[in-house]
Amino acid sequence: MAEDLGLDLVEISPTADPPVCKVVDLQKFLYQQKKKLKEQKAKTVKVIIKEIRFGPNTDDHDFNFKLKHAIKFIEEGAKVKAFVFFKGRSIMYNEQGKKLLEKFAAELEDYAKIEQYPKLEGKRMFMILTPKPKK
Repeated sequence: MAEDLGLDLVEISPTADPPVCKVVDLQKFLYQQKKKLKEQKAKTVKVIIKEIRFGPNTDDHDFNFKLKHAIKFIEEGAKVKAFVFFKGRSIMYNEQGKKLLEKFAAELEDYAKIEQYPKLEGKRMFMILTPKPKK
């Protein structure tokens, strides 16, 4: 039948019992499949993670400056990864870094929720905040 019509016999679902086939133009079929995949890919949500870096002895002015940036990022819908970077012997004061991150999370309580609590990994202590769902 396919040869008589000048078209191709395309196997749609080989795992079905019995297998499903269609008489269509193969190039057109492949084009439509590619188009569907592209549409599905466009609909997926892309997660953006913005990083904000602190030192263990970050001053109040710098803290507030970075806080404003974090609020802007969260309002845009991005996740925020805040981290304290310890240099040299400052790793001994990791409690100071933890307090700084907790203060940061407390300031952003209206805008974001904590996805991952402060965690020390090597010379970095980081925490991830996600935007709160809008009501």
